[in-house]
Amino acid sequence: MKQKVVERFLKYVAFDTTADPKNSNCPSSEGQRVFANYLVEELKGLGLTDANVDENSYVMATLKGNTEGVDTIGFISHLDTAPDVTGKDVKARIVENYDGKDIVLNEELNIVTKVSDYPEIAKFVGEDLIVTDGTTLLGADDKAGIAEIVTAIEYLVSNPEIKHGDIKIGFTPDEEIGRGANLFDVEKFGAKYAYTIDGGIEGELQYENFNAAGATITIQGRNVHPGASKNKMINALHIAAEISEKFPANERPETTEGYEGFYHLNDINGNVEKASMVYIIRDHDNEKFESRKAYMQETISKLNEKYDGRITLDLNDQYFNMKEKVEPVKFIVDIAQDAMNEVGINPLVLPIRGGTDGARLSFMGLPCPNIFTGGLNFHSKNECIPVRSMEKCAELIVKIAQKYAER
Repeated sequence: MKQKVVERFLKYVAFDTTADPKNSNCPSSEGQRVFANYLVEELKGLGLTDANVDENSYVMATLKGNTEGVDTIGFISHLDTAPDVTGKDVKARIVENYDGKDIVLNEELNIVTKVSDYPEIAKFVGEDLIVTDGTTLLGADDKAGIAEIVTAIEYLVSNPEIKHGDIKIGFTPDEEIGRGANLFDVEKFGAKYAYTIDGGIEGELQYENFNAAGATITIQGRNVHPGASKNKMINALHIAAEISEKFPANERPETTEGYEGFYHLNDINGNVEKASMVYIIRDHDNEKFESRKAYMQETISKLNEKYDGRITLDLNDQYFNMKEKVEPVKFIVDIAQDAMNEVGINPLVLPIRGGTDGARLSFMGLPCPNIFTGGLNFHSKNECIPVRSMEKCAELIVKIAQKYAER
């Protein structure tokens, strides 16, 4: 599977599928639609005759089982890449037999992946790494997941002696901007359980994620010529700075880890007259999550008293911790963990410090833990992925299908 998964991945990253948060259409970018249509034809070419794409670019297909009495399972990845860094004109290359030193991505632009900045890459000495040229992201999140799923399906088609039940394949648009599950038809998909292939480093197996909320704070200032502004000007930017200081510095993404939640100021724009701030709120523990939201509401309310109602808060839940829905059927996590052990992968059962389509799908009736793709440094120009990890993920998908048949 090694050659196949690499060939596919390198083809897939050539598609520019950068999600556009400013576009309310689904998909938010035309490149996702082009990629979705390509994948449907590829799946049909593998013999999955029901492969289809709907008007919103959700791709679904079925590999029919060759044994009866097996639960129908699914594997899901997303078409889009993050808008943080462009995914257009990706120029991927393979660093063979990585020597453990800094990787020069672009000598002309002096873009280097330094081991001191990304120490985790040192674990892959002697392996082949796929990297960028330093001008784009790579797109392993989540084109590696798609390549791994399709390669595993091809392997099962080519090896009919491997017993498995019906396997559903799903590729979603706009996961990176929080919309991946919005129009996902769980009933049409038809799986009883599923796995998103959307994690990071080899071995990751996750069934806990953040509870998540998003907040937009709008501040109405009052602009007056600075030479005649005493007791008249109300600077929206200073109010924004005051709001920021109300949230503890030790409860930011850059100062937290593991199960620690945070407030993250993700965006700020404006001038004296008007400013806006975009926050995300995250916590694994639901009680703490609710306390964080309440704290933000109380903070804005108190400041509004000070500034005569010039601040508005729009606070909305985004997704919830899938643990609540997966724990009652935790054997689906155990199956994946056992499968990892059998194919020589060290399981890393960790909480997701983020969310996946699987979190929302779990609350839509499709319990859906998350499995690694193998990628590192997602959403950055320093993104890379070890070839071996991609191969092992494809192998793992095959093994999971086998283990459901064994049950």
